[in-house]
Amino acid sequence: MKTIPAKTLVSRTKYPDYWFGNDYNMNIYRGCNQGCIYCDSRSLCYGNPDFDHVAIKNNALGILEKELAGKRKKGVVGTGSMSDPYNSYEASEQASRNALEILKKYGFGVGICTKNTMVCRDIDLLQGISASSPVTVCITITAADDSISGKIEPGAPSSKERFKAISELSEAGIYCGVLMMPLLTGITDTGENIRGLVEMAKESGADFIYPAFGFTMRDGSREYLYRKLDELFPGLREEYTERYGASYRCDVPDARKLSGLFEKLCEGYKIVYKMNDIIEMSADRVRNRQMTLF
Repeated sequence: MKTIPAKTLVSRTKYPDYWFGNDYNMNIYRGCNQGCIYCDSRSLCYGNPDFDHVAIKNNALGILEKELAGKRKKGVVGTGSMSDPYNSYEASEQASRNALEILKKYGFGVGICTKNTMVCRDIDLLQGISASSPVTVCITITAADDSISGKIEPGAPSSKERFKAISELSEAGIYCGVLMMPLLTGITDTGENIRGLVEMAKESGADFIYPAFGFTMRDGSREYLYRKLDELFPGLREEYTERYGASYRCDVPDARKLSGLFEKLCEGYKIVYKMNDIIEMSADRVRNRQMTLF
């Protein structure tokens, strides 16, 4: 794993209500080795041609401590937007774990997006942070069938293992749920897949599911996706090129119908799925804990 220079680590978000109430963004690592065929972060616009190799930012923890110590406004620090904070190197580096300790020290909340079950290692710190600040853990699960997730997310734990992690987090009192995104045309955009994901989320004790009924493609990520479609799903690339061309946002063909099914299932199982409700539920948990102290 390489080390790359960094001057800053935490950046302010423009629209916290858009993404899980995160006030700040933080990425300690750069790149990812999970090999997801659809990942937008490998797009050329991000300037990382070596995306499949993980690098850690030099003195990341020192920079993080200095930046948080100097901030007057507390808030929620999101991580996982550009690279998974629980990549395979984290087991030995423990940079994400050490970052959680710093967030706890300075009274900041955290929002984590990951595909890795390693997040359960840090339940003790997440519990400590959640005593006074919001904690939200989002685990991305796109396919109910492990044989499909193994193809499109080859370096990540199986979907079954990810649902097991949600159960462990939920049982520990950590606010957590599923990122059901993206859905890929001809692969995961079926009612059967959506039903399976929602039902397993319910069984696992997920607090929420946040969906996207499609995917994105840009220069760099598009070419990689097409190569993988040729390799794993022969013939599907032609449908993508005809249907989507050079589009960035690519909705699956039956997006409206699938969205209706998803909402009906979530409402039946009493799982929240709208961003405002997800953020409000997270804030309510903190308020309720604080009220018990008085």
